[in-house]
Amino acid sequence: MIAATGFAKRKVAVFGLGTSGLATLRALEAGGATVLAWDDSEAKRAEAAAAGFALAEIDGWDWTAIAALVLSPGVPLTHPEPHPAARAAQAAGVEIIGDIELFQRAVTASGTGARIVAITGTNGKSTTTALIGHMIRRCGGEAQVGGNIGKAVLELEAPKSTTVYVIEVSSYQIDLAPGLAPNIAILLNITPDHIDRHGSLAHYAAVKARLFDRQGAGDTAIIGVDDVLSKDICTGVSARRAARVVPISVGKSLGRGVYAIDGVLYDNAGTQAVKAGDLKEMRTLAGAHNWQNAAAAYATGRALGYTREKIFAAFESFPGLAHRMEIVAERDGMRFVNDSKATNADAASKALAAYRNIYWIAGGKAKEGGIESLAPLFPHIARAYLIGEAAESFAHTLDGKVAYRQCGTLAAAVEAATQDATADDADLRVVLLSPACASFDQFRNFEERGDQFRREVQRALAVTGGAAA
Repeated sequence: MIAATGFAKRKVAVFGLGTSGLATLRALEAGGATVLAWDDSEAKRAEAAAAGFALAEIDGWDWTAIAALVLSPGVPLTHPEPHPAARAAQAAGVEIIGDIELFQRAVTASGTGARIVAITGTNGKSTTTALIGHMIRRCGGEAQVGGNIGKAVLELEAPKSTTVYVIEVSSYQIDLAPGLAPNIAILLNITPDHIDRHGSLAHYAAVKARLFDRQGAGDTAIIGVDDVLSKDICTGVSARRAARVVPISVGKSLGRGVYAIDGVLYDNAGTQAVKAGDLKEMRTLAGAHNWQNAAAAYATGRALGYTREKIFAAFESFPGLAHRMEIVAERDGMRFVNDSKATNADAASKALAAYRNIYWIAGGKAKEGGIESLAPLFPHIARAYLIGEAAESFAHTLDGKVAYRQCGTLAAAVEAATQDATADDADLRVVLLSPACASFDQFRNFEERGDQFRREVQRALAVTGGAAA
């Protein structure tokens, strides 16, 4: 655990008692602060009380005695309107911060020289964070991975001189971390998202851009330039001439930066462009979206001083993230991919674009727009297996374009897809769970759906003979 420094013998209010909120309470108490804790959720308050924390309703907080309000990133700070706790703090002139800010202050105060790699972006940040953590460890470094992925950032181990913190940060977390100053800051991309919490796409992008505000000499800014907003941010950060800027791209060559063309990664961040390696050979980094993730990780590895050879060796052993194009089994030219996290058509498009000859399992609780936007990728699909509430509407969209079966359940879909893929003599057949739907009609969450997919794959392979690789 990282003790939150700077508030010893002072009173700090914490609103929002989820995983990061409870970690914040522990970190503040370890740093000698007196905490006031509250949450609008009765269940969360009960959990905090069971963990031994004293609760105090916000109506009774004396703001004149409070040094700071630590707000959960899930609580509105500005839009659609500030939460009453935030509004009260603003009226009293009390600073409002989040756990990422406490983390940054603690690392700085430690004087250890521990480094921080911070990753943000609308898409791909979790995979990139996990890949960078894996790469650092494989290259002999000491990585602590957390933030918006895995462990709450204050639950990570205390800083040492050898520590490299690899943290995923959302726009909400950046908004609450005015002092965040990563040694390596990464912005992958910006597409419309979270507009309800930021008011406009322009404000959303402006919050993302703050990741680079406190970087200086010796720091590195790695920025995707394949969308207009991120490209504009890259131009602005470059103009400040504070940190070293490394643009990254997929599909176009850059006069300066790191880029992938047809799956081959090129490094042009130095004096001349060199071929760094072939990403098409990376089973767990399939698809253009993963090539962007790999470009960012590669640029990070080079900034940390790792050789190209060590970086690509680490990429080859990357296991991927659970439920995100996760390869769960392979046998006799069949590959079984768990992409249960793809809960809408845009997310499913990444997996459908990455493969050919797909036996696609789709369906669940449909999102607005269904799967009509996936029509350009229909030629990649050998057959579809439809499940859940969306089966009928998906069948209507696929009718006359893609062969399909209405299977109803995930178990039936896996069995049918495995049988059909087994009968196919293509070199590679991909049985893909990428539902393009929420899971709530048949499962508690996408994790439960993905876990069942794994079990059904093993069952189906046992029936067809032999064990999976």
